[in-house]
Amino acid sequence: MIGNRITSRMADGIRVPGTWRHAFIRNGDYHLTDLFIYADGLIDCWGLVTLEEFEEKLRSGWVATELPDGARASAFALAQWKFTEPRTWLTPEFLVAEIRDTIDQLNRRPDSTDRCLAAVDVFLADRTEENRETAREAYFAIPETQRHYALGDMDHKDWPLQVLVTGPGGAADRRPDEEITQEDYDWALSYFEERAEWRAKAPSRVPADGPATGVAPAIHLYESYPLKPSDDPGTRALRNEYPAPVEADGVTYPTVAHAYWALSVADPALREEIAGADNTFHARNLAAGAERSEDWERRRTAVMASLLRAKFTRHPSPARALLDTGDATIVYDDSDSAFWGDRGGRGRNWTGRLLELVRSELACPIPSRPA
Repeated sequence: MIGNRITSRMADGIRVPGTWRHAFIRNGDYHLTDLFIYADGLIDCWGLVTLEEFEEKLRSGWVATELPDGARASAFALAQWKFTEPRTWLTPEFLVAEIRDTIDQLNRRPDSTDRCLAAVDVFLADRTEENRETAREAYFAIPETQRHYALGDMDHKDWPLQVLVTGPGGAADRRPDEEITQEDYDWALSYFEERAEWRAKAPSRVPADGPATGVAPAIHLYESYPLKPSDDPGTRALRNEYPAPVEADGVTYPTVAHAYWALSVADPALREEIAGADNTFHARNLAAGAERSEDWERRRTAVMASLLRAKFTRHPSPARALLDTGDATIVYDDSDSAFWGDRGGRGRNWTGRLLELVRSELACPIPSRPA
């Protein structure tokens, strides 16, 4: 299971997604380390190797799944210890099978559990012994360490699945000394019928307060520096450099960018000079080397939010352009700042996020509280 363990590596300028898990390396003593698995099938465990090369490391014992009593071990220079009555759950075969599943998951392909459940669906639609045997083989192809989780049911675990693929009169893997009765089998059939009904309804289920992501395609606000306002500016009006005067602390600034840079500096005289700068480049350059106003790093996001509200509540044309973006994600270019800009997915995109916030406020103004 990948869960939240998300990582990546760059290969020929392309991001390859991956995940990681822990493993023991036997290099003299035993060392607890990270085993990285990537979507292209390469594995990094003290060296980037193919899956076949990794299997060889397992066979040689260099990647260890057996931990002998009394062996010395360490973890990232954090601790050292000796094993006392160690218990392990993995064999080399199970570990490789789990890694193969992980590679399928990273590529959004059906893994062994998905293939088993697909075979079960075929059997339920046509209950021949041949189809049951296919489903049974698919069940045992799931790594043993993962079979409990195949149905995603923490109450029954995989018991309904075992009963179904075994059939009446057989012995399930979990309880080899007990024969599956007809009553057990009928219960399993009923379980899967109810599960199928639930799955049929699942695609129509949405979170109570709406979808998690926008419906409209993302908007990319490329850097641009318009000199004059327009009656139909399009998304250029969303840029902080767009000429739409805003007022802050009793001073009117020609753009949000002018106001932001002026408010960022501690010197009142320099603020006035920035307010009169002939363009946003000049405004930024005046502010760049100056002393910041008190606690600016904590305040800057709130200041920007306030300036954007001032801009879009005062100027109908930019406000219309912002509302026209619907519920799209707004990706804001800023070559100077990975805080305000997206920077090719590496930045925090705070300007884009604040534009989305102001857009929601414009679409549905919050009523003011009574005095």
